Amino acid sequence: MYRVLIVEDEDIIRKGLAYTMDWTSMDCVVVGEAANGKEGIEKIVELKPDIVITDIMMPFVDGIEMIRQTKDEVDYKSIILTSYAEFTFAKQAIDLKVSDYLLKPVEEEDIKKAIDKIKPELQKEKEINRLYEKQNTGIQMEEYYIRAEKENPYVVQMLKITEQRYMEKISVENIAEELQVSASYLSRKFKNATGLTYLDFLNQYRIRQAIKLLETGKYKVYEVSDMTGFTDYKHFSTVFRRYTNQSPSEFIN
Repeated sequence: MYRVLIVEDEDIIRKGLAYTMDWTSMDCVVVGEAANGKEGIEKIVELKPDIVITDIMMPFVDGIEMIRQTKDEVDYKSIILTSYAEFTFAKQAIDLKVSDYLLKPVEEEDIKKAIDKIKPELQKEKEINRLYEKQNTGIQMEEYYIRAEKENPYVVQMLKITEQRYMEKISVENIAEELQVSASYLSRKFKNATGLTYLDFLNQYRIRQAIKLLETGKYKVYEVSDMTGFTDYKHFSTVFRRYTNQSPSEFIN
């Protein structure tokens, strides 16, 4: 269910939106109301809604300024309901990436269409966050460094080399040669410090970087494969699926 916050200074409109619409059929639930922009800011920060439906002209803080003050703190989609059709307001809404700009009086069907339009975006963002969480589960990079410093200075060097050159062809063998130690010794120390084989660690690190690149929408899958150090597209897809349970193409779509 998508969490909806309604910010509207006219009680009859706010209550009508909150209590007369069939939110369940839209896969939504109203988690809160606010009667002005100042209260809206507080509710957005407190409730972290997925969708904020707001008027523009309200006491204390207007809807545009409310969105501007909270857009970087909480990740949500906004729908503006207003009696004002002025270009200035519409331009500010576009600049703030408002999802929809609806003129009052608004029918329930208009709101339903607006929500249906942004639900795929919300779903994609939730999926991206799920993948980030999955990739970040367990020990973080800082913790690997802490463990490595206690275990062996060569392992610290391996971590640094991985961060700097994960896009290149690297392995325990060529890192060991560079550090002038045996590969078996390095492998053993790395496993002791991280709990992972070096190949597994390297693959996980590369997939984290690949997710970030794919999420931008700027690159094709084969480009991301090259940019993250995989030997070929097929191998990249296999490893990506192993760690995310979906292919790179499925992730993009």
